[in-house]
Amino acid sequence: MHEFLLKFHAIVQKLLSLSMQKLNELKKHLKPGEVYRRADLQAWSNAVDRHLQQLVKENTLEKLSGGLYYVPKQTAFGKAPAEEHELVSSFLKDERFLVTSPNDYNALGVGTTQLYNTRRVYNHKRHGEYKLGNRTFHFVRKQYVPEKLTKEFLLVDLANNLKHLGEDQPALVENIKKKVKEMNTGSLKTIADNFGTVGTKKLFASAL
Repeated sequence: MHEFLLKFHAIVQKLLSLSMQKLNELKKHLKPGEVYRRADLQAWSNAVDRHLQQLVKENTLEKLSGGLYYVPKQTAFGKAPAEEHELVSSFLKDERFLVTSPNDYNALGVGTTQLYNTRRVYNHKRHGEYKLGNRTFHFVRKQYVPEKLTKEFLLVDLANNLKHLGEDQPALVENIKKKVKEMNTGSLKTIADNFGTVGTKKLFASAL
C-alpha cells in the first residue's frame, strides 16, 4: 500500500510539473498590452480553460468578456487599460470598424457643446451594447463603414443622430446646412448616400 501511494504521489507530481511547464510555455506567448481571444490561446495550451483560470487568478490576465482576455501593461501610473482599437478588433475579429463618440461633433463648430459618455462602434458584424472590461460600447451594424473618421462623415453622423442629442435641434439643422458649404461636397454626398438615414439624405439633398 505504501509503495502504491508513493507511485501515485510521483505520478501526481509529474502531472503537476507538466501542467506548470505548459502554463509557463503559454505565458511566453503573452505580450503586455495585447488582447487575446480564448481561441488564440488554445493554440499554446493543452488545457486552455484551466490555464486561463490560473492566469486570471494570478493577475497575469484580465478577463474582459466571455472569451476575451487582456495582458495588463504596467506603467509608472499603474496598469494601463487595453488600447481601444486592439480591444474592439479582438472582440469583432475584424478590422473593418469605426469608433466614434457624440463628443466628436463638437469639433465641427456647428453649435454642439454637451459631453456624452458614449462610444459607438460602426461595424459589419455586431449590434447591441457590450461591456468589454470596464468600458461599454454600443455596436451598430452597418453595410457601409468608412475607413477613417472625417469631418464629412461626422456631419452625416450628426444628422443621423440629431434626435438623440440634448441640443437645440432646429438651430443645429440650420448650422449643418451652412457647414455643408465648407465641406468636400463629393465626399459628403457619397457618405450621405451610403450612410445617411432617409431624413439625412433629404437634408443634404436640399443643402448640396
